[in-house]
Amino acid sequence: MVMGRFKHFIAELLCGLALILLVHAQDQSDFVSLDCGFPENSSYTEWKTGVGYISDAGFIDSGINRQISTEFKGDLQQQLWSLRSFPEGIRNCYRIKIMQGANMWGTIKITNVSISFVKELIHVPSLNYIQLCLVNTQRGTPFISAIELRPLPNSTYVTTDGSLERLWRVDVGSESNIQYRCKFDVYDRMWWPFNFREWTGLSSSLTIESPSSNPYRPPSVVMSTAATPINDSAPLEFHLEPEDVTAKHYIYMHFAEVVKLKANQSRSFNVILNGKHWYGPYVPKYLWTTTLYSKDALNSTGGQYFFSLVKTENSTLPPIINAIEAYSVKNLLQSETDQEDVGAITKIKSTYGVKRNWQGDPCAPQTYSWEGLNCSYDGYNAPRVISLNLSSSGLTGKISADISNLVMLQCLDLSNNSLTGLVPDFLSQLQYLTVLNLERNQLSGSIPTELLERSKNGSLLLSVGESSNFCGSGSCKKKKNIVMPVVASTGGFFIISLTVAAILWVLRRRKQQHKAQEDTKPNVQNPSLESIQRQFTYSDVQRITNNLERAIGKGGFGTVYHGCIDDTQVAVKILSPSSFQGYQQFEAEMQIIM
Repeated sequence: MVMGRFKHFIAELLCGLALILLVHAQDQSDFVSLDCGFPENSSYTEWKTGVGYISDAGFIDSGINRQISTEFKGDLQQQLWSLRSFPEGIRNCYRIKIMQGANMWGTIKITNVSISFVKELIHVPSLNYIQLCLVNTQRGTPFISAIELRPLPNSTYVTTDGSLERLWRVDVGSESNIQYRCKFDVYDRMWWPFNFREWTGLSSSLTIESPSSNPYRPPSVVMSTAATPINDSAPLEFHLEPEDVTAKHYIYMHFAEVVKLKANQSRSFNVILNGKHWYGPYVPKYLWTTTLYSKDALNSTGGQYFFSLVKTENSTLPPIINAIEAYSVKNLLQSETDQEDVGAITKIKSTYGVKRNWQGDPCAPQTYSWEGLNCSYDGYNAPRVISLNLSSSGLTGKISADISNLVMLQCLDLSNNSLTGLVPDFLSQLQYLTVLNLERNQLSGSIPTELLERSKNGSLLLSVGESSNFCGSGSCKKKKNIVMPVVASTGGFFIISLTVAAILWVLRRRKQQHKAQEDTKPNVQNPSLESIQRQFTYSDVQRITNNLERAIGKGGFGTVYHGCIDDTQVAVKILSPSSFQGYQQFEAEMQIIM
């Protein structure tokens, strides 16, 4: 679709929920028609309307396919026979390339399973896609039967603010009691038959034309019937009572003369709204459609709109009307999340295969923001992601570079996963980052110097824990005479020889002295320290300390665990990589023990 050609879209909800957007010509190339719950990779043409439908499976990754009972199918169109229900998750969202997902549109309440429900919105998309989300209000399982998107010309249904929710679209004076849409309406709008007991019908078998100057183009079959008062001298009256009396509204009235008037006949009338002159005098044109509407939104008086079409003094015939449309202004003021943040978090979701209910807009509506995300909200400005918590999310691989695109990030928690590789330098470029938790991963190498400096000066709360194969400082240069013991959550190779060797040497010396006193034998020369030093893998450390079961001491830069090597008790001291300032003290302690 070329977005410059269209401005408005109509969204309709059927049998629970469905979405429609209208098009500028009979050609269906711009139509998007999804049968929700229809088998994947399947399609068909609905025989009543001629509209082609495809499965919704490619536009959503949640929900369960269902079929309605045969007894309820009746005269329903085929797209309403199946549905997709959502028993799990608070919010389940469709993403259709052509945006609607950041704002609360409305609430659907179904009280009669035998009656289909249609909800419709004319909306100006701000992006080249639309997101439609069903939110569970804990009053039953949400479901949807069809989604239909139809573009409209820019010149139709123009508003000064907000989108338009359909309240009323009626075929006045209908003689067939049939609902008309595609095949008759080039925009695939739905027209419902409407009559009133004080009216009588008029009709024509001829085609009613819509001039190029009238882009609304109501169908000829709708315009070929009209209503007029039974009493020729009485006004033609109708009224609208919207549920929200504070809302603004737009009313569209379509007129065409369907009777070939004689020379001595005339039809002329004024339109009165709530007792005030609104338009006129107006003379309908024979077989020619004219649409009357206000360019500005209307405000109701006393909670209703009362229209009266009153014939003029010179008119010999009463007023007529062929079709009426009424819309309520919906101010969808919540901005979508900043698109850079949306792109970044979407790629992060894809990279790690995040198993969370991450659907729709990440930050909006605020009540339904994604789990693990906190966002900033500043009036009508786009929300920004400021906190990302992916702790215990089963993440593997390297730390994703897409995180660097969340430029407003203040808090990042990647703890308790299986991330590997180096701590990337780009984390240092997140200038607003104040909390970084990388504990309980399999990361290795050195911590970027800038992160360490920010941690030391108190501008960053850095947590890397005791389970990562980090170097003891900002670089990984080999230390002379010292190897720092570090434990991580995988079976990588770890050196703890100095600590174990030194303590083992002391314990063996004491044991031999004690034995010498008992046997009154000369002391045996203690083995040299060099001969006792050994290298241990992490699995060895786990076996020696029984999975670090018993901590017998803890200092500012490390924890001491009780262990056993063969029949000898040992103490294993492990330096915490989150306490790099203790490295020199730890090294000095090892030298003293040596």
